[in-house]
Amino acid sequence: MKNDISAIGNALVDTVFKVEHSLIAELGLEIDQMTLSSAEEHAPIIKRLIASGAETISDCGGSATNSLVAAASFGAKCFHTCKVSDDQDGIRYLESLKEAGVAHKGNMAPANTIPTGKCLILVTPDAKRTMTTALNVSSLMDEGDLDLDQIANSKIFYIEGYMVTSEENYKVTLKALNHLQNFPDVKIAFSLSDPGIVMGFKDKFLEMESFGLDYIFGNDDEAMAFVDADNIDDAFTKLQEKSYTSIITLGEKGSAVVTNKEIIHTSKVNIEPIDTNGAGDMFAGSFLYALLQDNDLRYCAEFANYGASKVVETFGPRLSQQSYRQVLKNYKKS
Repeated sequence: MKNDISAIGNALVDTVFKVEHSLIAELGLEIDQMTLSSAEEHAPIIKRLIASGAETISDCGGSATNSLVAAASFGAKCFHTCKVSDDQDGIRYLESLKEAGVAHKGNMAPANTIPTGKCLILVTPDAKRTMTTALNVSSLMDEGDLDLDQIANSKIFYIEGYMVTSEENYKVTLKALNHLQNFPDVKIAFSLSDPGIVMGFKDKFLEMESFGLDYIFGNDDEAMAFVDADNIDDAFTKLQEKSYTSIITLGEKGSAVVTNKEIIHTSKVNIEPIDTNGAGDMFAGSFLYALLQDNDLRYCAEFANYGASKVVETFGPRLSQQSYRQVLKNYKKS
């Protein structure tokens, strides 16, 4: 049976903390941005967060992971390419994938080498999230972590933009893209992931674009960074010159789907935001699920807006399995 979506991305255990802006400044982090750190750099940050007594939750995560969990929870058949270590976090991560109904190859690095990846997510009262990520073993994929048959036996292959941040992961991603040149029916979707990553690794983003993308996902800042635009309208104009469809989230202004024929604007869902962490991942997973049901682009964007709004109303990057089902049920009724 064909996979609906296969994906490649960093396997991270996400730990989310509710904090004040002052603590983010004290830790030397940049508000609403993601920074890459080592496990050693994480240690004093974790110690300070624990000492602060901040409210916290933890679950398996990573951008592509969150998108796959959403799509699988709605009913899509999903397969993930990722790497963890045989430690407590790695075991928990794979168990969480299994609970969500997401298949994977299952390789684990020895526990005595490098730990499973970890992301610390600091959420401020204005619902913005600041992240510091130690990729650890997740950044060290090799060809043994790939299942090219599973990827080729998919309707959509989804690539997390963070794959460009390590040479090992980038090499593995290019191998998958090269393999898919022989399987033109597999649609390729790519997430821009973070404006700083786009600007810092632009040459790699453009190389992946050259393989022939079908969809890109990003927010307004990422879109502007990707096409070197000073404002979002100029970004839309440049994106319309592309052969693929661009799906761009616009925060308070909702989202836009950009093709070479039209720009489809959809309004945001009015809610009281609690935590924006994971909203973009939920948006992408929801959009791809709706697309696989042969819905038009406007419907896909509106469903994705609705799904993302429910994550923003929740502390943490995920919903419960019951809540995913409720999103699908409620939106079908509306």
